[in-house]
Amino acid sequence: MKGCFLLQRNFAYIGQYLAQTLQKKYGVEEFCGYVSLRRSYDFLKNQKDIQYSALLLDEEIHKEYTEAVLDLPFLKTLEMEYGIPTLWRFIAVDRTVMHNQLVREYPYDTPPYTHEEILKITQVKAKKILEFIETEKPDFLFASVVGSIGSLLLFHIAKKKGIQTLVVHPTLIKDTYTLSETYNSFTYVDALFDKEKNTPQISQESYARARAFLETFRKNAHPHWELGDPKRQPVTRAQQLSFLKPSNLYRILRWMFVSIKDHVTHEDRHDFNYIGPWNYIRDGVRRKLRNIRGVSDLYDTFEPKEDCVFFPLHYEPEISLSLYAPFVPDQISAVKQVARALPVGYVLYVKEHPAMVPYRPRRFYQELKKIPNVRLIDPRITSFEILPHAKLITTITGSTGWEATLFGKPVITFGDIFYNKLSFVKNCETPKDLPWLVKEQLEVFRYNEEELISYIAALFEESATTRLQYLWEIETDEEKRRKGLEPLAALIAKKVHAVRN
Repeated sequence: MKGCFLLQRNFAYIGQYLAQTLQKKYGVEEFCGYVSLRRSYDFLKNQKDIQYSALLLDEEIHKEYTEAVLDLPFLKTLEMEYGIPTLWRFIAVDRTVMHNQLVREYPYDTPPYTHEEILKITQVKAKKILEFIETEKPDFLFASVVGSIGSLLLFHIAKKKGIQTLVVHPTLIKDTYTLSETYNSFTYVDALFDKEKNTPQISQESYARARAFLETFRKNAHPHWELGDPKRQPVTRAQQLSFLKPSNLYRILRWMFVSIKDHVTHEDRHDFNYIGPWNYIRDGVRRKLRNIRGVSDLYDTFEPKEDCVFFPLHYEPEISLSLYAPFVPDQISAVKQVARALPVGYVLYVKEHPAMVPYRPRRFYQELKKIPNVRLIDPRITSFEILPHAKLITTITGSTGWEATLFGKPVITFGDIFYNKLSFVKNCETPKDLPWLVKEQLEVFRYNEEELISYIAALFEESATTRLQYLWEIETDEEKRRKGLEPLAALIAKKVHAVRN
């Protein structure tokens, strides 16, 4: 058996540990990989534990567009074969190609390429990936995040060619992750949930876990991502200006020195995805200058007795918007649509994502403030303080929608998110439907507790317990990483039927 790993940025190190466990414990004999960062590629080439049959580096492929001749017949054929339904879905998800974000800090938004150059980039990556898949012929593709031209092409080409695709997703239940055959739903969870309606297959242990989790969450609600708590983010002007403390200034200067030294000595400074120290410095200075004034004067008073609908803003740039909600133009447009769909006497509470407070420009909030029935809520107030008083929660694909669902509140979503599977969560696909969905959720909301418990039980049945985000971003001990990832490796093995007897 052969597995192909999509090794997105620093996930390459996690993928390496997973591959080792799959090879040693579950008999997956061969591996190939699609790698996004040069440093990750160098690490994989130099390690001795796994001999990859091929490693494709996205950064190297990208460079080829400068010498390529535009091949429109090829692109049209590619669109006919793999378009969803057009190739622009592959392009629009790439925040670097479309906005130069990541290389530059949000809210920077200027494409670094022309229309023809973008088509050439898509062309050279598609040709390389098609050749890669035909040569390597993996049995399965495993991915963490599908969020660029190359990764989305790899996913859909593999799927069209009958290769099993597995994407790991957080379930929004702390330290619990599931696998799915696609990136915008929980296919295995949904299939089990559907079967359960006619032929019970979920264990009583999972049902007990589901009821215990729901009871505990309602008594002591907490965000699934610990850093999503406003107490863990610099949401006030004083916190945003803490860099002026001597100790912090020293750390910044030390970081600048190390970054400039690395920039001079490392080859990846020429790569298109490289974030240079100069960009860090100039974007950071602009951000700090914006934060000197702050936006606290724009916040409205939270009035729990008001008839309100809640719209939590998303962190961006993220696939929660670009991939899961490709037809939502932007968050301001979404807020305007919701505000226009509310009954007379209702107001729309809009609250910033705590992690976005230092980055969002003042003009963004000023645009929201132009909407008469919108109230901008101080981000120091948690979503859990607002949820009990909100008559309805509207979200694009946010975790707040899931948290509201756990409290039995009516929810409307605008993108692809797993909890759309529940009958009492409504997904708005076209703007003209929104006023009617708002009316339905406010007046005839039909909550079903047993359905929710059954779905949570299916989540537990089809998931692994692992601190994936911590192991990915914080843990440095190799043995702890490997040990912590074993439950996820076991779940992958189960899905590819690779468990040794």
